[in-house]
Formats: sequence, C-alpha cells, structure tokens
Amino acid sequence: MKLEVTPSAASLFKSEWGYQDGDHVRIFVRYNGEGSDNFAFGIIRDEPSYPAVAVDKGDLHFFMEQNDVWYLDGRDLTIDCDEDSIVFNKQ
Repeated sequence: MKLEVTPSAASLFKSEWGYQDGDHVRIFVRYNGEGSDNFAFGIIRDEPSYPAVAVDKGDLHFFMEQNDVWYLDGRDLTIDCDEDSIVFNKQ
C-alpha cells in the first residue's frame, strides 16, 4: 500500500488550490452517501498525527492517517488531475 502524487496534480494543488511550499495535505475518507460507494476521499491542509502512508512531491507533503487507510483495502492510491480537478485512483 503506497501513496503516489503525479507532478501535474502537485502543480494543481499549488496553482488552483492555494497550497504553498511546506504545506501538509491530508487525504481522508468522508461519507458521501451517493452511488454504490457511500465514501469518497477528501482533502484538507493539516499536520500529520498518525500517518500510515506519506509521500513528498516537490515541496508539498501528502499523507493519510492510520484511521483512513482502511478505505484503500491494501491497494495503492495515485492522486492525479484531469484538467482542473483532482482524481483519485485506487489500484
């Protein structure tokens, strides 16, 4: 289980979302209530407490806490972008 962030996604976090060098980006699981899967990924600027997976991309630090990795079910997560939106791919 690992976390990957594409260079284009990291660039989008800075150019469109206002993240700055040194920021920590937490990927968390939230209740969505739509479709066949009631959960989705969320994004927030936060400091890690109990990180389970983490990766640095440029000057941004991405992580998921231990209490959220259950949603990956042992798979890897790649964060990418599609034009102006962030895309999560579980593999």
